[in-house]
Amino acid sequence: MLETGRLDHNLGRMGERARALGVRLRPHLKTAKSYDVARLATAGEFGGITVSTLAEAEYFLAGGITDLLYAVGIVPSKLPRAARLVEAGAHLTLILDSVETARAVAAFADLRRVAFAVLIEIDTGEGRSGVLPEAADLVEIGTALEQPPYCRLQGVITHAGHSYAARDLETVARIAEAERSGAVRAAERLRAAGLSVPVVSVGSTPTALHARHLSGVTELRAGVYMFGDLFQAQIGSCTLDDLAVSVLATVTGHHRDAGHLLIDAGALALSKDRSTADAPHDYGFGLLVHADGTPFAQELRIFKVYQEHGLVRAADGALPFDELPIGAQVRVLPNHVCMTAAMYDRYHLVKNGALAGEWTRTNGW
Repeated sequence: MLETGRLDHNLGRMGERARALGVRLRPHLKTAKSYDVARLATAGEFGGITVSTLAEAEYFLAGGITDLLYAVGIVPSKLPRAARLVEAGAHLTLILDSVETARAVAAFADLRRVAFAVLIEIDTGEGRSGVLPEAADLVEIGTALEQPPYCRLQGVITHAGHSYAARDLETVARIAEAERSGAVRAAERLRAAGLSVPVVSVGSTPTALHARHLSGVTELRAGVYMFGDLFQAQIGSCTLDDLAVSVLATVTGHHRDAGHLLIDAGALALSKDRSTADAPHDYGFGLLVHADGTPFAQELRIFKVYQEHGLVRAADGALPFDELPIGAQVRVLPNHVCMTAAMYDRYHLVKNGALAGEWTRTNGW
């Protein structure tokens, strides 16, 4: 279920944030994976978006969105597929973090005579991928990429995914500054070497919302802000009232002696993500709410999942079995909406409390 009013609110909030920071917003569609959401996220005028798979890039290009940033490190084996996107009309930007890959991309672009714009990925503290701003090979990577007319260095990109580990907004703000300053330092080093760096791209939902400023940055990327989830609410990126996506389920059994009830939503409907386990408040595998999206008087959590079953208990006290008869419909708010939404091929829209149609989404790689 996708609450369109909450989606609109979340999109508007991030749009205003980007304007206040003086940067371009390039929404990340890795969570929504939906053309219709992209249409709203880009304010009705298709600008650039970020994707996490080439399948997403193909899906959005087929829908008319041509400015695509593929924000996963490219490898040589994927270059023919990326080239087909460019030949079909995409303005495709790739990312990488090694001299070896930079040379392979430049050689392929020249051989295929296909234009690739490339960003160098910078590690500004997450430790997952990217080169450090002070890395000796940063300029070498940039030089290897600057091979006109088919391959060109477009700039630098970073992602402060470690902001998800922060437990207070002051820490998020410090991480946001490290993200900003690291990307800017890397850009300055490349420029000092005589290379053009028009794009300095940063972003995660927490840092986008709580950065004090983005001086030197040109582009902001974020994605989960569109829907929100229980984990993002835990770290201050949204509130429970902002959560736009939920899973519709049905009560299938009562086990009063064990103090739990069953719903027909398990691991394949909700995912096994336990991101809130390390947050201040543990919601198990999701938070149960009424079918209309309103909360119960007491907190009801999915504490265990099987493939197609979810077990529900009250956080405190007894379950309201009489309020939840067998056959009653409920909704589950997800821990990690990216994982939960990936289980489905469409969204059922809810507007002003009533069903209002469907939007498709893409999956796969």
